[in-house]
Amino acid sequence: MTFGRSTALIVVDVQNDFADPDGSLFVSDAPASIPFVNDQVAAADTAGATVVYTQDWHPNRTPHFVTDGGIWPVHCVGESWGSELYPSLEVVAESVRIRKGTGGEDGYSAFSLRDPVTGDETSTGLADALHDRGIERVVVVGLALDYCVKATALDAARLGFDTTLLADGTRPVNLEPGDGARAVAELVAAGVQVA
Repeated sequence: MTFGRSTALIVVDVQNDFADPDGSLFVSDAPASIPFVNDQVAAADTAGATVVYTQDWHPNRTPHFVTDGGIWPVHCVGESWGSELYPSLEVVAESVRIRKGTGGEDGYSAFSLRDPVTGDETSTGLADALHDRGIERVVVVGLALDYCVKATALDAARLGFDTTLLADGTRPVNLEPGDGARAVAELVAAGVQVA
């Protein structure tokens, strides 16, 4: 992947609860994707590209969690070990940070939040921040392919960014068998380049 100043690398939710085997929502084989992600971070940083890190950052109680009627185990509660970025992830000092779901929303995409009760969507402000930096192209890696990575890439393409997903830098949850493959097909159909 070639990076430049008009490109943003979005590193989605590489957090302990997803990337560590002791995490509450561990994504199978996630640690194996981290060296590839780190290589992309280094290449982007060297080229002067914008690097964005997203984090799920939930309150203790939210309709997003199974304990309150949602589908997910409690995960990435703000300020907890599970919400921290995975220790072996390379984090560059000059980066953009987006914390998702801080008010109990479904924070799948780096670009938008959805109220789990009403379905109302709001912006995270990332699109404006990228436009302000002259970003035209977005490259997406992280966790998990079939949820937050997919939602981020779909939103990026919908918002007019030339969007690429780097498959080696992500892994699926596969809540249902084949979810990862279906996510890739959906992304390709939406005009996202999958490399």
